[in-house]
Amino acid sequence: MAQLLRAPSVPSLAGLEEELTCSICLCLFDSPVTTPCGHNFCGPCLDVTWSGLLQGFSCPQCRASFPRRPELQKNTVLCRVVEQFQSTQPAGPAEEKRGGDGDGDGSRPEVACDSCLEAAAARTCLTCMASFCPEHLRPHQESPAFRDHQLCPPLRDLQRRKCPEHNKLLEFYCREHAGCICCVCLVSHKACATGPVPEAKAEKESQLKNRLTELYNQSEKASLALDEVRVLQRQASETAARKMDLLRSEFLEIKALIEEEENQAMKKVEEEEKRVCDKFDYVHTVLGKKKNEIQVIRDQIEMALTEDDDIAFLKKAAKLRHASTKDVFIPRIDLDQNLIHTIYQGAFSLKEVVKRTVNQPQEKKMEATPQWKPKAFQINPSNKLSASGRKALGLHAPKIGKAPQKPQPELSEDADTKDKRKPAKSAPNTANPCATSLESFLTKSREELLEYAAKITLDFNTAHNKVLLSDRNTRMSVSEIPQKYSPHPQRFTYCSQVLGFQCFKRGIHYWEVELQRNNFCGIGICYGSMDRQGADSRLGRNSSSWCIEWFNSKISAWHNDLEKCLPNTKATKIGVLLNYEGGFVIFLGVGEKHNLIYKFKAQFTEALYPAFWVFSSGTMLSLCQLK
Repeated sequence: MAQLLRAPSVPSLAGLEEELTCSICLCLFDSPVTTPCGHNFCGPCLDVTWSGLLQGFSCPQCRASFPRRPELQKNTVLCRVVEQFQSTQPAGPAEEKRGGDGDGDGSRPEVACDSCLEAAAARTCLTCMASFCPEHLRPHQESPAFRDHQLCPPLRDLQRRKCPEHNKLLEFYCREHAGCICCVCLVSHKACATGPVPEAKAEKESQLKNRLTELYNQSEKASLALDEVRVLQRQASETAARKMDLLRSEFLEIKALIEEEENQAMKKVEEEEKRVCDKFDYVHTVLGKKKNEIQVIRDQIEMALTEDDDIAFLKKAAKLRHASTKDVFIPRIDLDQNLIHTIYQGAFSLKEVVKRTVNQPQEKKMEATPQWKPKAFQINPSNKLSASGRKALGLHAPKIGKAPQKPQPELSEDADTKDKRKPAKSAPNTANPCATSLESFLTKSREELLEYAAKITLDFNTAHNKVLLSDRNTRMSVSEIPQKYSPHPQRFTYCSQVLGFQCFKRGIHYWEVELQRNNFCGIGICYGSMDRQGADSRLGRNSSSWCIEWFNSKISAWHNDLEKCLPNTKATKIGVLLNYEGGFVIFLGVGEKHNLIYKFKAQFTEALYPAFWVFSSGTMLSLCQLK
């Protein structure tokens, strides 16, 4: 009766094998469960797939993500369908396919009975190594003699299950040789790891399932990596777009400033042209009047000459005798060539600065990294350039290039304070002598510091017009009478300062400066790109310079417009030690025993120049010639 009830369901379940297959292990469902998105998987397969995950749970089939691991229940209905489907199949789908003849259609082939060679075989006996139809299978089912024979679904090629050497059934599997063997071959494989074929099959299936799960996880990671790459690519594109917008605005500002300067220059020339033209118009008017007067007198003379009466002629001639004329004079009217030359020289100097900046190699741009400060040369009515400034440069030359990432160096401790922080441990760099620590230089004697002595001279082209240079440009002082220095783009115009001629891009360097009446003066270092005009050009009042300053009896350390008051020192000779790679500069009071005045720590990004400031009359700084 049960067979009759089950028979009608067989056709309806025949095509459900694919629907009842797990997409992870590719086998019939085992304890099937259903995800929130509606897909079904084997419970163990899903456990292995989600094992080790704390977040990022997703469906293996549709990739639907879940905020946390779903609590899955066994799908009892699907489980019964799978059991009913398995009961209708004489053998597993995989086994049926393996029993095929390689046609690739997946259907179980029909096997003929080995006894009658006509009817279709119902079962195959692995002991007899023959297939039997239902009629000839009766002895195996009814006789106790065949009770121990192993029956299975019909198999077409039984020779594949026989050992080609011993003609015995392949019942064992050798793991080391990866092949099936018979009971006779087992003797020669005593040293190998062998086992029954069903166990070997189960083990291989487990390994392949684990491998499949591993490949699935790797595929998931690859998908996540692809998504992350796309996100990074989109972020890079957005960043580049923002940077291009910023660059576009910066260059628009540069163009606007240059156009403003052009308009100012053209306006000056137009005003000069109008002044000259107005004078020419006035002269033209005067000459016109003069011409009309001459014409009137000429007409009167011609009229008098036509008079026949002697008395009347003499009367007219007597009147004409008092009318006198002067020769025509054209005054010299010219354009102000000095003004025109100044305007042109400013435009030419600006062009040269821009050309040098644009055409210099990229390596030098990265090395110098000057910063463009639009506020330094922005044109407004309250900040007109002087005639001498315009003669030197049409406008403050913009420092076009990559803006340096200015580090914020810390103001280090002075002689009365000590750093209580522990220095970071790092391996000593014996290959680079410039990597010597700051503390090691503080213990060196003056003789040892002289090993790094540098010969310093003052750069004439940077000196303010109130700075007087002498003694072969090694001594500076304040001049009562402004010096008539020729205009130069590098010359200081706001503060009475001067730079050293030498610049340092690497290495360790030491020089000494002697002070006389050190009540208003300063000693330091700065980048070559530091401003030359405006309040920002003073040493220590910007991020491009470091200095110590004597202001009356007060001594201070300055950097980035931050002041650090220092204790007074009686030293009249100051030593400066610069370690470029080490990232620090030390100011020492030189005497019988040198003492630390102050030290700065910074990550230098440009070439450094010695810098000096003198203010009060009588103040003099001299560069010591070290041996």
